[in-house]
Amino acid sequence: MSKNKAKILGVTVLSSTVLLSGCGLFGTETKKKIDPPKTVTVGDKNASKESAAKDKGKVENTVKTELYLLDKNGYVVPQTLNLPKTNSVATQALKYLVANGPVTNMLPNDFRAVLPEDTELSVDINKEGVATVNFSKEFKNYEPKDEMKILQSVTWTLTQFNNVNSVKLKMNGHELTEMPVNGTPISENQSRASGINFDTTDVVDLTNTKPVTVYYIGGTEGSYYYVPVTRRVSNNEKNNIIAAVNELVKGPSGKSNLVSEFMSDVKLLEAPKYEDGKVTLNFNKNIFGSFEDKEISQSLLDALVLSLTEQKGVEKVAVQVNGKADIKNDKGKKLSEPVTRPEKVNTGSF
Repeated sequence: MSKNKAKILGVTVLSSTVLLSGCGLFGTETKKKIDPPKTVTVGDKNASKESAAKDKGKVENTVKTELYLLDKNGYVVPQTLNLPKTNSVATQALKYLVANGPVTNMLPNDFRAVLPEDTELSVDINKEGVATVNFSKEFKNYEPKDEMKILQSVTWTLTQFNNVNSVKLKMNGHELTEMPVNGTPISENQSRASGINFDTTDVVDLTNTKPVTVYYIGGTEGSYYYVPVTRRVSNNEKNNIIAAVNELVKGPSGKSNLVSEFMSDVKLLEAPKYEDGKVTLNFNKNIFGSFEDKEISQSLLDALVLSLTEQKGVEKVAVQVNGKADIKNDKGKKLSEPVTRPEKVNTGSF
């Protein structure tokens, strides 16, 4: 991505990440100070208490769940929604991927569900962490262009749960080794390692490359969100952490609608250090969104953490600049502790 593209994004979201109309990536909320009413009757107090109790009850009876939906540009994107509490969270999550199903009135603007209308399903998870989904015959009633996206959506929606490592598909009780419309092969160990939103731009020889998934920024002003994209990198790059950072700096394909906040002159000054699930990265000063205040954009940091924690064994990320850890984000918060991956992604505008 060009510097100009990064700067354009910076004007709208980087400097202060002001688009906080709801929950941020890490589930934080922007709270406005509201002046209390000057006169309140006893009846009003009771009504307020009842309303608050109802709202609290609604929240307590829901569970935040990532649904991998399709945005208007065709990307498979996680959107965290509050679904009713249930003992069958995996089955429920997939049922909320069915078009014109229970998710209909909850869909974010410009998003749609991926599974064909009237599809029925069940999910069985064994002790090895394999989730087997049995779809009804309606499952095959999708457009050929959506086939790969459906496979990715089902896989990534299910693997958000700690007890699911991989996915198998059935239709009417018969195991599927390929998708029913275009015949896309289904891996024996279909998992997040299989990738999502593939970008093979400029890749000439796939056999000498390996996949790495990073997060870019999609959406429009007022409704930005993080989009996972699987790129192909050379097998000669043995360190997947370096490979992921390089892809973030390189930015998304110029043909895409995505952007990255990493400027092209951001560099690692030394090899990443890994210990007990923590990765420490030492960047040059060009990672700062503001040289004067020595601040790092929070949304840049979020994209970095989301990308690196897709790597096996990486649980948190510590950032240094020129070997110093005394830095802060663009909200003024000191980054004195390593940053962990959020429990859920895209919980609202950031």
